[in-house]
Amino acid sequence: MPVFKYKAMDGDKKIVSGLAEAASEDLAVDSLQEKGLSIISLKEKSKVASIDIDFILSRIKPKDIVIFSRQFSVMTSANVTVAQALKILIDQTENPKLKMVISEIAYEVDGGSRLSDALAKRPKVFSNFYISVVRSGETSGRLDEILNYLADEMEKDYDMMSKIKGAMIYPAFVLTGLSGVGAVMMIFVVPKLTNMLEENGTELPMPTKILMAVSGFLVHSWWLLLIIIFGLFFSIRFYINTKNGRRVFDTIKLHLPIFGRLFQRISLVRFTRSLNTLIVGGVSITEGLKITAEVVDNEIYRDLILKTVKEVEDGNSISSMFINSKDVPKMVSQMMSIGEKTGKLDIVLDRISRFYTREVENIIANLMTLMEPIIMVIMGVAVGVMVAAIILPMYNMASQF
Repeated sequence: MPVFKYKAMDGDKKIVSGLAEAASEDLAVDSLQEKGLSIISLKEKSKVASIDIDFILSRIKPKDIVIFSRQFSVMTSANVTVAQALKILIDQTENPKLKMVISEIAYEVDGGSRLSDALAKRPKVFSNFYISVVRSGETSGRLDEILNYLADEMEKDYDMMSKIKGAMIYPAFVLTGLSGVGAVMMIFVVPKLTNMLEENGTELPMPTKILMAVSGFLVHSWWLLLIIIFGLFFSIRFYINTKNGRRVFDTIKLHLPIFGRLFQRISLVRFTRSLNTLIVGGVSITEGLKITAEVVDNEIYRDLILKTVKEVEDGNSISSMFINSKDVPKMVSQMMSIGEKTGKLDIVLDRISRFYTREVENIIANLMTLMEPIIMVIMGVAVGVMVAAIILPMYNMASQF
């Protein structure tokens, strides 16, 4: 059925826009007028010729979904109907693509579709986890409570990931700047100094010869270096996208000397927080585990959770597989076992996620403290090697006079 993009004026003399699905343009006009809208313009979506640069360049970020979820939960908690809340959010949303998505969802919900079914048609925007929680809220008749809880949990996850990304900005910026300065020195400064030393006929020490060789390679074969870098990057990326490659990569991540502990804690927080949210939302344990397996974003834990699903379906404890895993702290499996026996698994999962969230924050703070001296040492060694390679032959040359 054709979809029409419209711009109209509502009863409060406000300009609204969105999408309308109808068999023909006349039926679309009739449908919109029945809603009390005065049509300003109406065009079939496939025939819209104008190019919206902001729409093309924009993308829906996790932050946009977090803000949408929070605003949506506030309105539903205030007894605003789902369809009306979505219509209000169309005007409040700044992201053009998300605005269009909300407009489409509002139209479908207003036409009688369930919210979860409308969300499920857009898997690239709303995850299976998000859709399942909303569906459970609709089924239990507690959509307003579930949306509010979902918004809280999404904000916690977003805050945690923002802190991690923020902690990586400083070392990434410093190392990038150091690499840039080093490249400029090697390409433009070092060749002039080494030419002067070569013309003088002085015997050059090994560090200087190595420095000259690297400088010459960067000056004359920089294109080959770029090919090697991009070749390695895309080769590694292609390998990681394979199932075996992803498993190897995730195994390495969990056993890195400094960052392995951080990656492990992040996966555990995502698992416990997501499973807790699903259980509170009324999703069954087995279905919650299947959904959570996709949320942890780590093949090692994903396989472990899927094996746990089989164990639970066979009537065994949810903690049975976790107890025997070397990648799961004993505290997690033991507390989950207690939660099952006492019937308070959701409360236990919430406490575990809070505990490891604090531990992630502490690890990040310690890493930030540790990064500064490490970066200073790297910079000192790099500058020292370069200076020694240039000053040493000059000192030898001066000692001959």
